[in-house]
Amino acid sequence: MAVAGLSGGCFSPDPKSLTSDSAPSAIPAIKDAGTQKDRKAIPRLIVYLDDNDSAIRFAAITALTSITGQTFDYRYYDDSQERQPAIQRWQQWLKANPIQ
Repeated sequence: MAVAGLSGGCFSPDPKSLTSDSAPSAIPAIKDAGTQKDRKAIPRLIVYLDDNDSAIRFAAITALTSITGQTFDYRYYDDSQERQPAIQRWQQWLKANPIQ
């Protein structure tokens, strides 16, 4: 019976994934992208800037800043409408700096 008690555990059943909308899966993958300076993750990180979950948004801007050195005045705690101009600046940056 001790084994059964251990199987419920302290881990996310979902693997890390930059395509997930689930914070427990997305945030570790976002952090990895920032730590590894993974430029290929930038398009998805920009999408995450408009996520409903502020923790995902915070992780995304932290990773983007780590990778690019830019913030474009993005604030993860702003409401959706207030975030839009900075998100548009990120999208323009991406067009000007295509990911190879």
